Amino acid sequence: MSTKLQAHNAEEAYLDLLKKCLLGTILSDSEEYHRLQLVRGSWKAKVYAPIGKLLALKSYYVHKRMTITPEMYENGLFWPASGLTMIGQKRLDNVHQCLKTALEDGIEGDVIETGVWRGGTTIFMKAVLKLYGSEKQLFVADSFAGVPKPNPELYPADAEEERAEAFYKFDQLAIPLETVKASFRRFGMLDERVTFLKGWFKDTLPTAPITRLALMRLDGDLYESTWDALINLYPKLQPGGFCIIDDYGGIPACKKAVHDYRDQNHISEPIVAVDTSGVYWRRAQ
Repeated sequence: MSTKLQAHNAEEAYLDLLKKCLLGTILSDSEEYHRLQLVRGSWKAKVYAPIGKLLALKSYYVHKRMTITPEMYENGLFWPASGLTMIGQKRLDNVHQCLKTALEDGIEGDVIETGVWRGGTTIFMKAVLKLYGSEKQLFVADSFAGVPKPNPELYPADAEEERAEAFYKFDQLAIPLETVKASFRRFGMLDERVTFLKGWFKDTLPTAPITRLALMRLDGDLYESTWDALINLYPKLQPGGFCIIDDYGGIPACKKAVHDYRDQNHISEPIVAVDTSGVYWRRAQ
């Protein structure tokens, strides 16, 4: 076996192991124990919260056992207890392939994810950039305070996202910036080429120090968040660059934002499905 092939195999093995760590499958691929997380304002929260506070005084916590199926892992159909990304194997493989192609094809510009949760996907992006010796900047954009409350007056498509289990009511989606930075440090991925953009996309993206993009991955859930990311970032996506949308197949409001933007800007590149939720397309060269 040639030295070049050995190096390639070692890199692929490293990235495969990293994926398992970030997805949380390194410990088990069949079950997890989740600390009980309740929807803010729900009757369950009102009943269980006082019990939880009493137990916490003695460092006891209520956990729920979850049986995880291969389909759930492949398609990112649950929020992992220990994993740092919830996008599943197929969508993480898609990030890998798109970024690898952009680097090998010499596509100019930086890389961004909008909506990062615990930061796992961006940590993986940074690992790929380091393996290729790339000097591209990685932008990590998030409120670091959870999902914004829908504004149906300005964005009617988001009206249906104002529901009993709306995303903005889940406190477990609000991961502090310092927690995400700490995860970058643990994996050895925090350096001067990682830039964090903290705040709502409508406030941070218009003035972000981004001139060109080789890859943009949008995971904003709502119409508003997806729209804000598209109008501010897509004009900077270079020919041959990749646009990845996480929630296209799972949230109708996100899908509508994508098609409204594509229609208004006469974007005709075919949309390619990744799994039950994620899609991508490559900007024409």
